[in-house]
Amino acid sequence: MKSKAYLDELRNKTIDELNLDLVSAKKELFNLRFQNATNQLSNTARINEVRKNIARIQTVITERAKA
Repeated sequence: MKSKAYLDELRNKTIDELNLDLVSAKKELFNLRFQNATNQLSNTARINEVRKNIARIQTVITERAKA
């Protein structure tokens, strides 16, 4: 259910807002990977969650481009 609500939220945003979200998610993923490499990350499941959110954002951007 949580991902469905997040996807609906993404579909209500503009392309510029989606691109900003994409950049911030990629930065977060980089930071999480860095923390994981230095053994400072306690919640490793967050990496997969952020990766899936990036994919969701890119999917919505692609949907808008094709429409």
